[in-house]
Amino acid sequence: MHPMLTLAVKAARRAGNLIHRAADNLDHLTVTKKSHSDYVSEVDRAAEQAIIQTLLETYPGHAILAEESGSQGDSEYVWIIDPLDGTTNFLHGYQQYAVSIALQHNGVLTQAVIYDPTKNDLFTATRGRGAYLNDRRLRVSKRKELADCLIGTGFPYTKFDHLDAYMNILRDMMQKTSGLRRPGAASLDLAYTAAGRYDGFFETGLKPWDMAAGCLLITEAGGLVGDLQGNDSYLKTGHICAGNPRIFAQMLQVIAPHLCGALKN
Repeated sequence: MHPMLTLAVKAARRAGNLIHRAADNLDHLTVTKKSHSDYVSEVDRAAEQAIIQTLLETYPGHAILAEESGSQGDSEYVWIIDPLDGTTNFLHGYQQYAVSIALQHNGVLTQAVIYDPTKNDLFTATRGRGAYLNDRRLRVSKRKELADCLIGTGFPYTKFDHLDAYMNILRDMMQKTSGLRRPGAASLDLAYTAAGRYDGFFETGLKPWDMAAGCLLITEAGGLVGDLQGNDSYLKTGHICAGNPRIFAQMLQVIAPHLCGALKN
């Protein structure tokens, strides 16, 4: 395992332990509302600090882009961190949440870790070396027709600027696939796409820390990732489509008629 990936795994497990312990005391957590349907708990903040501390102990010159504390430092190396993706699920005791850590070097994603503390599932990837779940090599699914596919998505939940377009895409996807799923943690949805549990995934309005690690997992597992037009601006715009290569192309065809305004990246 690449030493930077080993460090990211150590940081993710440290955060996962904090989250796992806190899950037994949900009633006693301090929770703040950031905006509509967007919450942060003391666990998010503690987990984020544990990750940052672990990373900067070894690489003090590296920069950080994290959900709760924002951007710090200036370096060609940037750690992109979501300490608890799926906070709303976590606060309700719904066991679908994860720690997501990615490393970007000169704008290119090079390392990725997504850790699910409830299942002890560790998804990892190093650029050019493949993607893994624990010790098993991951490959995207082999399904060839969208009609046979299970597709993951996430509903808009804080900003509803694109709601009409999203609902139109959702309506078409419902009719043209085998099923849609929306468990509520984008990092895990992307990891599941890399693992072939989903054949594809799409969402609007995500942040870089929701996507970065999962996107590297998918490309290293043989899949494709793009914005809703298939281009590479997804980390910037927050609009994403991903899947195995054939299904990715078919999803873009379903999405294309509904693109308008800011969804046209």
